[in-house]
Amino acid sequence: MTTEDVRRRTISPAGTERVETADEAGLRDAFLAHGGELLGFARRSLYSLTSAEDAVQETFARAWRSRSRFDPTLGSLRTWLFSIERRVIIDLGVRQMKIQTVPIEQGEEPVAEDRLEHAMLGWQMESALARLDPEHRMVVTELYFNGRTGREVAELFALPEGTVRSRAFYALRMLRILLEEAGWDQ
Repeated sequence: MTTEDVRRRTISPAGTERVETADEAGLRDAFLAHGGELLGFARRSLYSLTSAEDAVQETFARAWRSRSRFDPTLGSLRTWLFSIERRVIIDLGVRQMKIQTVPIEQGEEPVAEDRLEHAMLGWQMESALARLDPEHRMVVTELYFNGRTGREVAELFALPEGTVRSRAFYALRMLRILLEEAGWDQ
């Protein structure tokens, strides 16, 4: 491996040239590939764009500091980054709970721990839905998340109503299996 393989020359916005290491380039590439998805997950978990941006920044800072521990044979970079972000979100949630000193009355917004648990369950559901066949996913999404009836879904996708019911049945069965694999005990 030559020095050119390990280093890249880049031009900064100010017009100055600097040498970038392969680690820095990899971090930048990881941010470009997964930053948006990490931001979306953090925003759904923390209910705040500012907190979500902080979580993503802290995720990449921790990833940078522990980059030597990443082992691609154990899992993908995406999985590793999400596991780091999950811990960051938990830390931020705990910090928010400590700040929150007023007791929650019935009907008010839930505490950060409940919001975090809700977000984690949502992430598991989103991941399980992504693993379904597209035909099954679209039926489940329309029926259960968009509140359409079987007849409306059948008309929307020009399918027989029996096909919609059949796809919903098999999709729910597969979702149950996928969620159990993910450790969901609801």
